[in-house]
Amino acid sequence: MNPQISPFILFFASIFTSNIILSNFLGMCSFISISKDFKSSNGLGLAVVVVLTFTSMLNWGVYHFILEPFHLDYLRYIVFIVVIAAVVQILEMIIDRFSPSLYMTLGIFLPLITVNCAILGVTLLLQIRNYSFIQSVIYGLGSGIGWWIAILCLAAIRKKTDNASVPAGLKGPGLTFITIGIMAMAFLGFSGMLAVQ
Repeated sequence: MNPQISPFILFFASIFTSNIILSNFLGMCSFISISKDFKSSNGLGLAVVVVLTFTSMLNWGVYHFILEPFHLDYLRYIVFIVVIAAVVQILEMIIDRFSPSLYMTLGIFLPLITVNCAILGVTLLLQIRNYSFIQSVIYGLGSGIGWWIAILCLAAIRKKTDNASVPAGLKGPGLTFITIGIMAMAFLGFSGMLAVQ
């Protein structure tokens, strides 16, 4: 356990200075692909917040109450992915039931949250840093919110740059990667205030 890290610092650091997408570059595939449309970005961002929060709680419990006591640590990757897949499947059914248009817009990227490296990355960081249950939930929630803010910012910037006169060589992926790099530097500006290791 890391008692020296207060929940307040952990929450804000996971959103800004230790942003899972802009400092660790985890979850880039869906981040870049879905950020073309603001509504889809908002839906996927919210889905990532829910999945990260619930999987952080569930995987912490599974690891500390099942895997560790029974010396089954070697199964952690498989078990963590199974828990993530179950949470994503439930979320997918809920979105399909209550927002079919968002379900169709997200398409293949919704089930791909299961293999989104940001989700598994947060779970592994929780285990490596030996966070308590409360710290795990706060870090999972903060990481999800940070990912959501980042994809909304990128979607808004891409919407503006779609109509801008951009040199032909920078159109498309070039400008997107430059934008992500500048966003990462902007979020890094908070590192003097809060940081978690």
